[in-house]
Amino acid sequence: MNKVSTVNLMVGGPQQLIPWKEVERKANEPWVAVDYGAVRLVQRGIIPQYALGDFDSSTDQQRQAVKQAVGKVEQFPPEKDYTDTQLGLLAVQRHYQYDQVCLYGATGGRLDHLLANLFLPLAPVFRQSLPKLVIRDCGNTVSFFLPGHYCLRRETGMKYLAFVNLTAVEGLTLVDEKYPLDNWHCSYPVSWTSNEFKGEKTHFSFKSGIVAVIQCRDVI
Repeated sequence: MNKVSTVNLMVGGPQQLIPWKEVERKANEPWVAVDYGAVRLVQRGIIPQYALGDFDSSTDQQRQAVKQAVGKVEQFPPEKDYTDTQLGLLAVQRHYQYDQVCLYGATGGRLDHLLANLFLPLAPVFRQSLPKLVIRDCGNTVSFFLPGHYCLRRETGMKYLAFVNLTAVEGLTLVDEKYPLDNWHCSYPVSWTSNEFKGEKTHFSFKSGIVAVIQCRDVI
């Protein structure tokens, strides 16, 4: 198993939401690519270490280009138990020991894909990746948290801050955000949107549940 700091996972969502300058800066880091995400990386000269998926959104020529460029390619039938993104994260878990996995191309487009990707780390098979998974696009960074006390640093250019309990939650407390919250409990998911940092970092905590935190900005 390869021990690395960060593994990057590219999937096939709308390319206009992918922060390509950031992706290109990470060209020499480990990449795993899924379906059309592999085509996009290869076209930009970024060669993933693994490519996999059903490749149903790629042409024969594109699939051949990926197979020629990438050392390890695994093709699955369209009818399968896991989504392509789930297969990608399974590959990351199987081949790497990592501190963080950054997921690109996972937002925009079809809402069912977006929801599947947002709920991705809730499945028991992916629970080990939950606190390490970050979903990134041009205007959003989504991180996932288990119960505890946290200090979150503001990312450059991000104006808004949202706290989304993906499960029932107990004791959610927003300490020093623009809109604080004290020991909040709820049995269903809620998105506390349009909060903001008051400084360069902020603190929050909760006692049970799973919370997604989104740093975001408006994208025109």
